[in-house]
Amino acid sequence: MKKIAFYVNATKPSAPEVRDHLVMYAQKCGMEVVDAADSVPDVVVVLGGDGTMLSAVHRHPGVPLLGLNLGSLGYLAYVEESGFDDAIAALAEGRYRISHRTALKVCGVNALNDVVVSRGVSGHAIRLDLSVDGEHATRFVADGLVIATPTGSTAYSLAAGGPVLMPASQSLVVTPVCPHALSSRPLVLRDTVKMSISADVRGDGEGPGVFADGRQVCVLAAGETLEIEKSDSTVPLVELDDVNPYEVLTRKLGWSGSSIR
Repeated sequence: MKKIAFYVNATKPSAPEVRDHLVMYAQKCGMEVVDAADSVPDVVVVLGGDGTMLSAVHRHPGVPLLGLNLGSLGYLAYVEESGFDDAIAALAEGRYRISHRTALKVCGVNALNDVVVSRGVSGHAIRLDLSVDGEHATRFVADGLVIATPTGSTAYSLAAGGPVLMPASQSLVVTPVCPHALSSRPLVLRDTVKMSISADVRGDGEGPGVFADGRQVCVLAAGETLEIEKSDSTVPLVELDDVNPYEVLTRKLGWSGSSIR
């Protein structure tokens, strides 16, 4: 990669100093540092946490992203500060691969992590009917529903009790949030399915909100059907050659047991 741009979370106190250092280091490695507003870079290096990564996904669609973690958890931004210089060198030397991550399409926008249907401020559980490829699957009575990609399976879906999906699993997971039945469990589906969700909105209350990667994109009103399917576009993320995805899970999620070697 020859042209590199930086996308920085300016709220992080150390971000300006780290960026300045990495700009000089990238130039030392023979890379051209560009402004993504004026030139299309070969890669955008994201300085921040997972929220900053999601913001960069929507700001720079189609451009490979590498996340350097200045946040707390940082699963998408998996490179820790001790490895920043080597990550830049790896980009210059070609020691990486591009992982084309599945995205979801809903209400005319794409979501890398997840689509969430949430009860909002009503304070009441919502009834959501799920159909898969035109066949009614089940009704969830819950505070909400998370439809996550493998990339997003370690985010809200995991916190709600969903499984971890590896990036190459070609699957999606539907996870109810605080379901009002002990039998309600996450549902893993192949990523080629088309899902439809309708809400039982009672009285004159507003329907549940629909969120893509944390941003509200529409409201599901009574009588409407929400369509969710795999997007035709993927999200290119940079994976360094020496990174073991299972080690990242162990380190980031605090799994017990000995370190993977």
